[in-house]
Amino acid sequence: MKSDAKIFVAGHRGMVGSAIVRKLEQAGYRNLVLKTSSELDLRNQSAVAAFFEQEQPEYVFLAAARVGGIIANSTRKAEFIYDNLMIQTNVIHEAWKNGVQRLLFLGSTCIYPKFAPQPIRETDLLTSPLEPSNDAYAIAKIAGIVQCRSYNQQYGTRFLAAMPNNLYGPGDNYDLTGSHVLPALLRKFHEAKQSGSPNVTVWGTGTPLREFMHVDDLADASLFLMLLDDGCYEELLMYSDAPALINVGSGQEISIANLARMVQQVVGFEGELVFDTDKPDGTPRKLADSSRLHALGWKHRIELEDGVRDAYRWFVEQYVS
Repeated sequence: MKSDAKIFVAGHRGMVGSAIVRKLEQAGYRNLVLKTSSELDLRNQSAVAAFFEQEQPEYVFLAAARVGGIIANSTRKAEFIYDNLMIQTNVIHEAWKNGVQRLLFLGSTCIYPKFAPQPIRETDLLTSPLEPSNDAYAIAKIAGIVQCRSYNQQYGTRFLAAMPNNLYGPGDNYDLTGSHVLPALLRKFHEAKQSGSPNVTVWGTGTPLREFMHVDDLADASLFLMLLDDGCYEELLMYSDAPALINVGSGQEISIANLARMVQQVVGFEGELVFDTDKPDGTPRKLADSSRLHALGWKHRIELEDGVRDAYRWFVEQYVS
């Protein structure tokens, strides 16, 4: 990918897309094509077709998606499956029609079964039932993986799907009804500290284990994958056990209870931590096996507590003010 290559980052205002843009700019890429959702509705087939025909990007980072935490995933399933299916179907199809050289489709480890063996390997896809609370989102992302594989097989495209774990960092969503667990905790503890509340309530038992990765590490991994030499990249696409699919993880696994205590310490909240055991826990454990990516030479750089402090600084500076 030459420095003057024309690169379309779909979803550049989201947490993942904006991190990819920052990484590309830091690496010296300037020929970036960026469109807001009001300028280009990726759910609109004809609009996406016209965009690709006019712009002719050479590379695509597909980070645009409808995303959210356990509340949003379980209460807005129709939105999650429709929006994600439409976005990815249109972009992947037009990328093929217009000769895009490489496309990286970003999903989530939510695609894997609820009770998948741990750590979860790419080959565990579709081996048993999904977590019901986010099955609509997961099925949409699985369809995107299969679409990449199918276009590679039939049309000779070079589209790769990367599945990160739980992400956090600058640009995250801090809405308590739509956010993921880590930003929700940061906001809850911050507001409790500001209001002098005696306690903070956390959903569930606190026992589920989750793997977290700073979004800047995902951006770094995304560029790493896009820049792989042809031989390594083709091996990923043609890998017989899980073609065109690779996990992107940090290995930084922590229980929700210990995460809450870490956030409590970072924020400086001195009250009590309460677990609402009537609320759902979700998947009991979700640790990605990222050994294939690590074998290629990529490892995460940002440790969890450092990343949480960075995320809290951003929240205070940008979100609160």
